[in-house]
Amino acid sequence: MNQHAGSRRTFLAALAASMPLGAAGPALTATQVVEKIQAAVGVPWRTETVDKIVAGSPEVAVQGIATTMMATLEVCQRAAAAGKNFVITHEPTYYTHLDRFAGMEKDPAFQFKDEFLRKNKMAVFRFHDHWHARRPDGIQTGMLRDLGWEKHLDPNNSRRLNFPGLKLSSFAKEIEAKLQIRTMRVVGDPDLIVNTVAANWGYGSFEGGLRSMAQPNVDVLIVGECREWELVEYAQDLIASGQKKALIVLGHVVSEQAGMKYCAEWLKDVVPGLPIEFIAAAEPFWHPDKPFAIKRP
Repeated sequence: MNQHAGSRRTFLAALAASMPLGAAGPALTATQVVEKIQAAVGVPWRTETVDKIVAGSPEVAVQGIATTMMATLEVCQRAAAAGKNFVITHEPTYYTHLDRFAGMEKDPAFQFKDEFLRKNKMAVFRFHDHWHARRPDGIQTGMLRDLGWEKHLDPNNSRRLNFPGLKLSSFAKEIEAKLQIRTMRVVGDPDLIVNTVAANWGYGSFEGGLRSMAQPNVDVLIVGECREWELVEYAQDLIASGQKKALIVLGHVVSEQAGMKYCAEWLKDVVPGLPIEFIAAAEPFWHPDKPFAIKRP
């Protein structure tokens, strides 16, 4: 080997080592990753949407991506420890649906989180409206897959599932086990026979829940969360009136979590070459019989 060839190989090796893992050229910025998502999601990008970079610089060079259901401080810490400086979250980072934090600048939780993201040169992108608008819905795709329910989906209604006459108690226990839920809640007779289920992953509004539960062929409505003085009370009164119905409240995080795990897999074709990892957000509640400790990086 001549000296010139050896020097050239050394230079190329050093250049490759300076690039992000798997990159074929300069690192993509957060904005460029978002543009690739916009092009790949398969639905027109809305003018009015919560889907935007809500924290950090849009021009940060992306070294790795973490997808999550909710960009809690713990999730952001785990992402940073894993070398992922671009977090794609389904739900808000700053506590309100629109991620508006004006007036919170002196709040200790906001200050700590904001400083952590800036110190670690991280950016956070909200991916909610268009992931749901995708066909099929990205959240539902992941949830059905983790529950093993693809075969139960009604071909004529993407929000309906058909089951072969299971008892509500057994049906609820199966969900709890598959999603590893600590604090799922159920309204209804444990012996109710479940044939038709309506699924509303995430927040269940009163109006939407009423429309679903009032349908004569719907036995069970599944939601992530709802207001107890609206949909829960309605379910109680519906049952007390003689209707054979049930409501299952999973918890918001666990009700959409698998959809963001699926998102990490989908992204590998959208931005090939970038390290991508799903980081689960912790179920925030615990039951006295199922305590847990927050794990910190």
